[in-house]
Amino acid sequence: MRRIVTKAKQYQRGMNLAVACLVCLLGALPCGAQTAAREVHVLAASDLQPVMPALAAEFEHASGIKLVLSFGSSATLATQILNGDPVDLFLAADNTFPEKIVAANLADTPAPIAYARGTLVLWARKDSPLQPLTQNTLRDGKFASLAIANPDHAPYGRAAVAALEWMKVYDAVKAKIVQAENIAQTAQFVESGNAQLGLISLTSASTAHMMEIGAFERIPREAYPEIRQCAVVMRKSMHRGDAHAFLDWMRSAAVQENLTKYGLERVDEPTH
Repeated sequence: MRRIVTKAKQYQRGMNLAVACLVCLLGALPCGAQTAAREVHVLAASDLQPVMPALAAEFEHASGIKLVLSFGSSATLATQILNGDPVDLFLAADNTFPEKIVAANLADTPAPIAYARGTLVLWARKDSPLQPLTQNTLRDGKFASLAIANPDHAPYGRAAVAALEWMKVYDAVKAKIVQAENIAQTAQFVESGNAQLGLISLTSASTAHMMEIGAFERIPREAYPEIRQCAVVMRKSMHRGDAHAFLDWMRSAAVQENLTKYGLERVDEPTH
């Protein structure tokens, strides 16, 4: 009987050793394609910060592909890419900075891919004496400070300067301008009361929080150049297919038709 028990114990020890070896072996192997998480690392312009988490969640639900998001001014993000930072996809707030990536031969397409159009608005807190805002609020000049994004770094900042020049008020109000690094910081300045008015993106103005505490007036479309938001996929990305899958999804008719709920507008020719 003792011999049988001993042999049983030896057999069990052998099985345990085999399982342990198999676990170690599997742990040493690289993850297979079937078990690896599908992730796309995205650098996105600050105007997308309020909306990209929701869009990314919708896309992940539809495709199983996760977007790992980082935000900043379009100029700052483009500089990071040009300096060699690893990234799969660049979503800018205009076409200018993606074109620099194309010119540096870092993109996998000969031109940037448009995915949305942006809108510039004038925003103030609801408790501001400047409410209700009108097209003449900036022309009247009865305000102490106006926040805009840095026009050298942010397309919405350039649009703000263009709008002020179109209204022929830039010289009169430039001493009142409070300059932020990007459009997200611009919204923070005016939301916190550090500036009375802000020229911000509709994406920022359309969030539940900003709608609750403030109100906006759209800047006339003819007052500033079209904010055509474009993207590029990196030529050396290991996830080019998944990055293009997101852009195709963004440009699909179904998504383009619903962009207004995010404060964006459709591009001219969405895919189907």
